[in-house]
Amino acid sequence: MYRISRTWHLVALIALVVGIMGIWGGSATAAWQPTKPVEFNVPAGTGGGADIMARFISPLLQKNKIVDKPFIVTNRSGGAGAEGFLHVKGKSGDDHTIIITLDNLFTTPMATGVPFSWKDMTPVARLALDWFILWVNAESPYKTAKEYLDAVKKEPSKFKMAGTGTKQEDQIITVQLEQAFGVKFAYVPFKGGGEVCVEMVGKHVDSTVNNPSECVSHWKAGKVRPLAVIDNQRIPLPEWDKIPTLKEATGVDMSYLMLRGIFAAPKISKEVQAGYVEIFKKVTETEDWKKYLSDFALKPSFLSGDDYVKWLEEKEMATKELMAKGDLLKK
Repeated sequence: MYRISRTWHLVALIALVVGIMGIWGGSATAAWQPTKPVEFNVPAGTGGGADIMARFISPLLQKNKIVDKPFIVTNRSGGAGAEGFLHVKGKSGDDHTIIITLDNLFTTPMATGVPFSWKDMTPVARLALDWFILWVNAESPYKTAKEYLDAVKKEPSKFKMAGTGTKQEDQIITVQLEQAFGVKFAYVPFKGGGEVCVEMVGKHVDSTVNNPSECVSHWKAGKVRPLAVIDNQRIPLPEWDKIPTLKEATGVDMSYLMLRGIFAAPKISKEVQAGYVEIFKKVTETEDWKKYLSDFALKPSFLSGDDYVKWLEEKEMATKELMAKGDLLKK
């Protein structure tokens, strides 16, 4: 009886110690948080989709008490974003350097040969996917995608298609249109999507395949006209859902969705990586974020961990195939 009593006392004592350790250890197992301001890099110019998103997220983080330290947005657009990617690549082990990415994550090294791969950084999360729309000036005589593309076909290289960067996603889609419809555009590159839409409003170019967020303000102001969504489904949001898909407008099926994701510097710890995943997961759960996706017509698509890495691998292969087909790979 004495031995049994001693045994139960020992079990109770162990349980008490474990319980106390669990309570004390609560703060030790809490997700990592930045201990100083975070450099939030944008590998594109101001006014484009990536820049708009980064500058939306930065104040949202503190407004919703997700982090204490500020995320400071810095644009590094040189070399079609290579400046930004190489900068982050060179910040090995820096817990306070991150970058928001678009598809130039893949296209820039493939087109230029710059010594960089997305594998040189630490994947954090895919926040959303971005649609592309064929836009023209609101005063253009062309009311449908078919009317516009028929006109382009009659006068090769006369119509100017504006886009962000050279051999980037905008030019990939332009080449896809050329090949699918037997047309030829004069492609005009700019540093960012915001600049692209301004140039179209000013009638310096005839069209663009900009993301919704880059032209939405001009659309609401009645300055530009959307002709077709470059996808196999309409954008399932009020007003946006009135824009036909390219297949509906022309009979030709084409689709292209772009990454809006986050990477951190290389060789950070698993703890820091998990901390950033948690931070951005909380961002996507806010009402502010949900409204942002609706206002700027972005597709909710959060992904992290192995699933994100697998998606990146597949996206890289698909991008390489499209660029090879368009003769956009570096020789």
